Amino acid sequence: MKTGYLIDMDGVIYRENNLIPGAADFVDAMISTSTPFLFLTNNSAPTPEDLAVRLKHLGIHGLSAKHFYTSALNTADFLGETDPDCTVFVIGEGGLLAALHERKIASDAIQPRYVVVGEGAATMERLAKAHECVERGARLLATNPDNWCPVSSEKTRPGAGATAAFLESSTGRCAYYLGKPNGYMFYRARRKLAELALTDPEQVVMIGDTMETDIRGAFETGLQSLLVLTGSTKFEDVGDYVYQPTRILQSVADLVGEIKTGKPSDRLNSFGFSDRGSNGGKYGHRHQTDIFTFHKPRPRPAMTK
Repeated sequence: MKTGYLIDMDGVIYRENNLIPGAADFVDAMISTSTPFLFLTNNSAPTPEDLAVRLKHLGIHGLSAKHFYTSALNTADFLGETDPDCTVFVIGEGGLLAALHERKIASDAIQPRYVVVGEGAATMERLAKAHECVERGARLLATNPDNWCPVSSEKTRPGAGATAAFLESSTGRCAYYLGKPNGYMFYRARRKLAELALTDPEQVVMIGDTMETDIRGAFETGLQSLLVLTGSTKFEDVGDYVYQPTRILQSVADLVGEIKTGKPSDRLNSFGFSDRGSNGGKYGHRHQTDIFTFHKPRPRPAMTK
């Protein structure tokens, strides 16, 4: 059975500027066996070209822009498909601006049809302008629901979800969140993966480190999912979720042999299923993914060290 992989990046392939051990071997195994794969990220700031260069500097070679699909590209695809003649006012960085430009979606600071929020420094001047546009009737769209994202073991950064939440509070209007776990992100990613493989893979698997986006999105779109423990999700927290990954692995290094031999491991051989449990801990919400975000406050969770 030909398997294709959708792969999260931060927490799966690298953390900050450090490659996760075994990640390079994992990518080399996919390339050498002609296994179709696509990196999938909620970060709307970089372009695919930026990401290819970053991984090259980290020691992963043989990649090009075609191997990456970002929430910025997903947002541009969404607008290009649903409202191709629209205009936008953007709070975001180069990756988002480039994706919209490629789709010939024009910027408009006077009467835009959409306010599009991505990652990046949001000045009060631009927030005030976005607020004004929404009050005049513009629809509020966010590239992804991430309130914050880990940068290293010691710090985080604000995400697009936090900026969108600011505008939701100031305008009383609800944003629509693209990116993972939105099914449209997975739908378009699967189409792009099929284009790369020149055929539809018989099976598509999502590999990620975050239950709320990677695993939830895969579950809701009918994909198998592999949770790796090199990123934001701790093993003891997995049992708190109604939806579950197909398998739990220490890292992507656990898949190298499987990809090279083509022989899938038994699900019960997965590290995570040897001792399932829950610590019963209560945490704040990292992502704006639930309907309840529109009805009650969602405080920023404490950073987990």
